Amino acid sequence: MLNNPFCYSPSPSIVEAARSLIAHIDATPSLRELFAEGKMLGILEVEVADTSVIPGCDRASRFLYAFSGLAEGSAFVEGFVPPIFAWKPEDIRSASPEESRRLQDWLFEQYIVRNGRGESRSIRQIFADRGLVPPGGTGDCAAPKLLQYALLHGFKPLSIGEFWYGASPAREVRRAGAFYPACTGKCGPLLGYMLQGLDVEPNPLESDAHWQLADPVVRYEDDTLIVAEKPAGMLAVPGRPVPGVPPRRSLQDWLTGYCRGLQVLACHRLDMDTSGLMVFAKTAEAQASIQQQFEKREVTKAYLAWISGADIPGAGSLAVGERGKISLPLAPDWYDRPRQMVDPEGGKPAVTEYEVLRLRDDGSAFLKLIPYTGRTHQLRVHCAHPAGLGRPIVGDRLYGGAPADRLMLHASYLSFRHPADGRRMTFESSFSPGLPGCI
Repeated sequence: MLNNPFCYSPSPSIVEAARSLIAHIDATPSLRELFAEGKMLGILEVEVADTSVIPGCDRASRFLYAFSGLAEGSAFVEGFVPPIFAWKPEDIRSASPEESRRLQDWLFEQYIVRNGRGESRSIRQIFADRGLVPPGGTGDCAAPKLLQYALLHGFKPLSIGEFWYGASPAREVRRAGAFYPACTGKCGPLLGYMLQGLDVEPNPLESDAHWQLADPVVRYEDDTLIVAEKPAGMLAVPGRPVPGVPPRRSLQDWLTGYCRGLQVLACHRLDMDTSGLMVFAKTAEAQASIQQQFEKREVTKAYLAWISGADIPGAGSLAVGERGKISLPLAPDWYDRPRQMVDPEGGKPAVTEYEVLRLRDDGSAFLKLIPYTGRTHQLRVHCAHPAGLGRPIVGDRLYGGAPADRLMLHASYLSFRHPADGRRMTFESSFSPGLPGCI
């Protein structure tokens, strides 16, 4: 069964193939120079029924290689699969926006892709079926190139992975050698079509079954509010309904049941992958009071996190007791949501303080993180980005963290004024994710 390209841990065979490919590129000056500025590379392991199809093939399983976009302006590089459709930048140059749109529509009609049922459809039609317009560059990522080549040649896809090679970009979090899921904006609808008819693992992020969720723990309750610990993998509040997909559990729904049907009201958010303390209100007045405290930054929050080791290229050394501040403005990556990126020009200010609490022999570090702003994925990006700590949080699939059963990030401290009487309410929680040395 093919792993799901939107959420996966790479198979051992893909990891080994990636190491071999990196070694080959490093040892080949022309390729090293071609990809040095940074490129997403992809590998697809396929089952080949007729080994004579691929010259020199003497095994039933083979690896196909692809790169995203162009390499120094070229879509063709020896040893990598060809593009779905070859075009030149001058093919779509125009003087007016209207002409540009017309040419983009023409271009995406030329990208005809195959799916596992043997059907074919243009990228423009695939997106139009969902009421969408394909973003520029759709169809040029590594994963669709690999699947297109395999399906056109009758190869059975077995395992897939995409990883970064070369220098890290200034805005996105991309670490050399780290594997990343397929993007949602360009590849979401496209791969959704191409994978039809193939035996593909379900996306574990679309099901509670992946997480083996524990029940939340209520830490405090009165007539005005309730404080609880959210387990990793549980939504904080209900997500948007998707036709045909059962709704996922949320902490807000669980607490409403716990309160015997009294609708509790959300005052703030935690990422689904993050565990820890949250406060909900039982009245609209209490909700407004607590939300106002968050807006005025009168609420104190702290998190505990394990971050990856010092073997990451460019990562600096850390010492127990070290403190520092990270200030990197953040903005959404519109083509790959919910990922965020560093944007010095258009991003919103984001500030995080950190303290190193513990180090392990492998160089991984246990941190206390205090966010002074509440941007989406702020702590995850500030830890992972080279201009921050340069070390992703362990288990962070979006930003290149070391593999783990969960994201090693926990909301451990929450302090606010009680909306009824103004007294200070403070809650603390330990973090014991199963790693040796965790507290």
